[in-house]
Amino acid sequence: MTTIAANLQAVRERIAAACIAAGRRPDAVTLLAVSKTWPAASLRDAADAGQQAFGENYVQEALQKIDALRELALEWHFIGPLQSNKTRAVAEHFAWVHSVDRLKIAQRLAGQRPAGMAPINLCLQVNVSGEASKSGCAPAEVAGLADAIAPLPGVRLRGLMAIPEPTDDASLQRRRFAMLRGLFEDIRAKPGSKLDTLSMGMSDDLEAAIMEGATLVRVGTAIFGQRQYQT
Repeated sequence: MTTIAANLQAVRERIAAACIAAGRRPDAVTLLAVSKTWPAASLRDAADAGQQAFGENYVQEALQKIDALRELALEWHFIGPLQSNKTRAVAEHFAWVHSVDRLKIAQRLAGQRPAGMAPINLCLQVNVSGEASKSGCAPAEVAGLADAIAPLPGVRLRGLMAIPEPTDDASLQRRRFAMLRGLFEDIRAKPGSKLDTLSMGMSDDLEAAIMEGATLVRVGTAIFGQRQYQT
């Protein structure tokens, strides 16, 4: 077993244990392997261990991996900030975008999704911590943005995503996840809503996120190790 395969197994066990502790089915949460900065060979090791969904932050880097691993038919999620001039490449190559925080980006993805492809799945990124440096729409803007995006062709609004500010305060950590869950439940209660995805929780806080209802956790370091950035 490779190191990545062993790490994947450990993360899956953590997820299952957290689901059981929360009174949920052990398979209630999807694992998204965050593979930014890691080479295609590392993703191939993860795929060999059964991982199918991968999250990328950088468009050009991701396109190289998508091409290199095309025969594996992996599911690609874009999870980083998305600029308007990058939307076409994302619309053409990704199944999911977790980082939509304004209507313009959703409109561009909708208009640029190739005919014949399934609608691209979208999550709205919400800035639940109120950080000035963090991407995401304000909690008060979520409902209106969801209403504006829902009827667009070529996209399907699936859920909400957040990256709360790291904290050692377990109560605050849970409250921020609970805030996102509350927004999610409010939108999901509307007639015609197709929301089914709460994308929250990472390597250090996935247990808290699962306790608050996460349906998808985004894990990188616990699978691949500490990232190696080029200088």
